[in-house]
Amino acid sequence: MAEESDLEKSEAASPRRLEKAREEGQIARSRELGTFMMLAAGVAVIWMGGGTLYQGLSGVLRNGLAFDQRIVTDPGVMVELAVSGFGHALLATLPVFGVLVVVAVLSSVLLGGIVISGKPLQANFSKLSLFAGLKRMFSSQTVVELIKALAKALLVGGVAVWVIWRYHDDMLSLMHVAPSAALIKALSLVALCCAFIVASLLIIVMLDVPWQIWSHLKKLRMSKEDVRQEHKESEGDPHVKARIRQQQRQAARRRMMSEVPKADVVVTNPTHYAVALKYDEEKSGAPRVIAKGTGLIAAKIRELAAEHRVPTLEAPPLARALHQHVELGQEIPGELYTAVAEVLAWVFQLRSWRSGWGVEPTAPTRLAVPAALDPQANTAAQGV
Repeated sequence: MAEESDLEKSEAASPRRLEKAREEGQIARSRELGTFMMLAAGVAVIWMGGGTLYQGLSGVLRNGLAFDQRIVTDPGVMVELAVSGFGHALLATLPVFGVLVVVAVLSSVLLGGIVISGKPLQANFSKLSLFAGLKRMFSSQTVVELIKALAKALLVGGVAVWVIWRYHDDMLSLMHVAPSAALIKALSLVALCCAFIVASLLIIVMLDVPWQIWSHLKKLRMSKEDVRQEHKESEGDPHVKARIRQQQRQAARRRMMSEVPKADVVVTNPTHYAVALKYDEEKSGAPRVIAKGTGLIAAKIRELAAEHRVPTLEAPPLARALHQHVELGQEIPGELYTAVAEVLAWVFQLRSWRSGWGVEPTAPTRLAVPAALDPQANTAAQGV
């Protein structure tokens, strides 16, 4: 499938898309922010600690230019002095480099946070494509980078020209000052020029950071098809979920039907409802509903009951009440105790008769079912 154009990607990136991009190392970064913070930190450290740095490096330079007579008799002294001078220079500049390292780390995580990912290090041969390379060369990102480079050059050059024009008298006066004082004054002018240049880069940073964030979010925008596909992956395909629910219902129905042969009695409507009851004499408690259904399920329950010689009683009000108010596996409510007890008494008498004892019992017809539990009775009362 061909890549979709930016016009088709009209939807904002979802949280899942942003998180996936972050895991792959794709986050908003601003090189201008890092450059600005590094330069600002360097100028600030040199400005505030210039005296200490000058003393340390001047001492190293003085010792390095001095001639030690021991070198004539022992050349190893020269190596020793070189190592000592390098150590002192390193100690003198260590605070500067330490601050720069800390600022470099902070500037890299300031915009996008800390991200550890090996994906950018993996080989990606698609980047070697000539067509992809030409496309990147003439992309909007390249144009923006060119504009930023020109803006920085003009800005830095303009600030440098302004500083030279503003302080040219001070610079010319250095020729008439003692070398030590001229050096100090020259360093002050250089530091001042650097400070102005770094401050001017803040304008570039304030424009680049919002652009990088907007550009990053634009690259991650999604089409409507991407949104639908992500929804399917996260929530599941609706067709697959419907099929799974159907299979679960079928499995539950099979388990329910397997309980029908164990029932003591099946109460019917006689055609619309069927409810199978089971009373366990060994367990204390009321009879439970182990199967129920309407329509074709009710017909299947009646069929299984007839096949396994489970007594079936036509009691429409009781069947409707049990189906409406009792869930599978639950005990019957106390309001139906009397009616169900009469049904079970008939079942026990029927078993005795089938075993050759007594006479055939008469099926109960007028069961005490509260009208409040009969859905049909409630409907009729509301109609009146």
